[in-house]
Amino acid sequence: MTAHRRTLRLVLSLLAGLLLAGTVATSARAEDGYRFWGYYQWTAGQWAFSQKGADATVPADGAVEGWRFAVGGAKPRVPRAAGDFEAICGKTPAESGKKRVALVVDPGTPEDAVSGETPGQATGTCVVTATASNGAQILAATGPDRIEKGLTCGINGYPAKGCGDQVKNIKVPATDTPVTLEIKSAVGSTAAPAAPASDNSGTPWTGIIIAIVVVVLLAGGGLILSRRRTAAK
Repeated sequence: MTAHRRTLRLVLSLLAGLLLAGTVATSARAEDGYRFWGYYQWTAGQWAFSQKGADATVPADGAVEGWRFAVGGAKPRVPRAAGDFEAICGKTPAESGKKRVALVVDPGTPEDAVSGETPGQATGTCVVTATASNGAQILAATGPDRIEKGLTCGINGYPAKGCGDQVKNIKVPATDTPVTLEIKSAVGSTAAPAAPASDNSGTPWTGIIIAIVVVVLLAGGGLILSRRRTAAK
């Protein structure tokens, strides 16, 4: 009986050791990541991480470019708003010899932020530029960006410090809550904005008033002529 108990204790000790080792191994595999601006293109109805840097990418007319600041690891953290070209550039007329590119800039969440800084609202801007403009030039057209060692570290002053800083044991949410873009005024456009469609559903008061005035004038003139003819008789 004593030998049986010793054997049982030995088995339990081995199991405990295996569980402890598994826990340590799991902790050792915890994902580390970086806090950075990611560069994306809207393709086939979804965001795709760019395979090239912004300075080596020349988007076509009608393209949608995206930037997202976030803490990320193996899985890219894409902009939280869809790349809707019509919503961003629909009111900006096309111009000969130029292209329109919709630019989405998402500063991310407070959880993604550098300590002491607060992210702004995600924005959408239509950039009208030369057909040869690359992604970096399109981004620079909307405001100042901070470049360090070839990396885009800050966009429009956010964040003011840091660049691709490593973050230990990151916690990345399975999904990000979608946001609504703040649509900015177009940049680089020299054409007048497209006029809004006229609303013909209401009563054409101007036309009615003019018609009434004409009728009154004609009626008044007829009355005067009639009195003159009567007086002449």
